[in-house]
Amino acid sequence: MLISVAGFAFMQLCVKYLKHLPTTELVLFRSFVSVILSGAMIWREGISPFGNNKKVLFFRGLFGTIALTLYFYTLQNLPISTAAVLQYLSPIFTAFFGVRLLKEPMRPMRWIFFMVSIAGVLVVKKFNPDLNYIYLGAGFLSAIFAGLAYNCVRILRNTDKPVVIVLYFPLVAIPIMLILSYSNWVWPHGIDWVIIVLMGIFTQIGQIYMTKALHVEKANIVTPIKYTGILYALAFDFFLFGVSYNWMVFVGMGMVLLGVILNVLRKD
Repeated sequence: MLISVAGFAFMQLCVKYLKHLPTTELVLFRSFVSVILSGAMIWREGISPFGNNKKVLFFRGLFGTIALTLYFYTLQNLPISTAAVLQYLSPIFTAFFGVRLLKEPMRPMRWIFFMVSIAGVLVVKKFNPDLNYIYLGAGFLSAIFAGLAYNCVRILRNTDKPVVIVLYFPLVAIPIMLILSYSNWVWPHGIDWVIIVLMGIFTQIGQIYMTKALHVEKANIVTPIKYTGILYALAFDFFLFGVSYNWMVFVGMGMVLLGVILNVLRKD
């Protein structure tokens, strides 16, 4: 899980260095890498790429596409740590939508944890001048659609293989991003191509090792380790981009992480 955290952290850094390219292009390039790697795995395993529960697979791809696009948008326009903290709300929304989609109960204590995280976001907003309402809304929507995508994955775990579920993200994302990128296309130059490749590699590392961690240990034990990624984000912001925060912003970030981690650890 620590290797996974490092992979995703450096993926965020790559996106930040590519802020001069349209967000839709970054999602498009990321999707091309994913479809190549996932397609190769499916071919090697000799399974059908189209899956069984096609309706839910499509919505998993659609929700994931929206979530990633909005997340990349916030990464390009906000300090990495602020964008990451907003994305960390996704497990809260996963539990929230699970009440309706999976008929899972939402115990009163988990609602309290939910409110702690939301209150933390409000504290970050109040003391962080970079976080205007457009970026705040984009971050919230990214977490919401990520929560919807995760619930789709949980529905699909009984009908489709993980690699097929992963494949549907680029299958949905590529045509959408091609259309959205057409009118404002900006060609990458020089080092941009290297960073784009690294972005895909780091993302794949993050996904592979997160999957391995979840296969060998209980989710409520290894998932909280994911949130150590905030240390990378804060370090990148401070040492590479010269970002400094009011101490109350750190209080707000801590509240977000506290609510999320307690929600993950509490299974009843």
